[in-house]
Amino acid sequence: MTHARPVALVTGAARRIGAAIARRLHASGYDIALHHRDSVADAQALAAELEAARAGSVQLLRADLLEFDRLAELVAGVVGRFGRLDALVNNASAFFPTDFGATTPAQWDHLFGANVRAPFFLAQSAAPHLRASRGAIVNLTDIHGEQPLAGHAVYGMGKAALIQMTRALALELAPDVRVNAVSPGAILWPESGKPAAERDAMLARTPLGRIGRVEEIAGAVQWLVRDATYTTGQVIRVDGGRSLAP
Repeated sequence: MTHARPVALVTGAARRIGAAIARRLHASGYDIALHHRDSVADAQALAAELEAARAGSVQLLRADLLEFDRLAELVAGVVGRFGRLDALVNNASAFFPTDFGATTPAQWDHLFGANVRAPFFLAQSAAPHLRASRGAIVNLTDIHGEQPLAGHAVYGMGKAALIQMTRALALELAPDVRVNAVSPGAILWPESGKPAAERDAMLARTPLGRIGRVEEIAGAVQWLVRDATYTTGQVIRVDGGRSLAP
């Protein structure tokens, strides 16, 4: 029997932006394959919350996306459980500084593995199922994929590659699968903290004068997954206008 509800695989879905995306898609009728790596307790709590709202609607999947063989296994696990896949949201990411002159191959491999390789090969594995459902892919990029951030060259290069991948796959998978991206600005401060002066300077360069809310990113993802039926190959900046500032 064909599973009646649409199904979305959201990577890095246990916390922060990923959890908001999972909640938003679940509330709009999607069953959720909720991927996590280390945030086991958060993932279990979110799964219990969503299951309480609609029983049998959540699958928990734990994997390190840097392990290549796990990527196809994730997609196979979702299709094995639900029998279909309608949306892939590549939210999981890696972010840390790399000082030029001291950057290591291990740092390069980690940032490109998480931010480029994993989304690409997840998309490749998901593509036949998304074609069958005429589904969608949404990648979470970053405004620093277009505007460099000092001290984060490799991270920005990875996100730039993800933007190019979004546009390339939109051509490769048309007309059956739409592929778009959401590019957040300042949404949540890094958990390690950010100096007050640096935060204030960032907000001063943001026309809307505040950081964004995770729900605003989730709303953009929902629109691209469900409602943007004539939109593909686009990068939607949800950054409070920050990318407009000099």
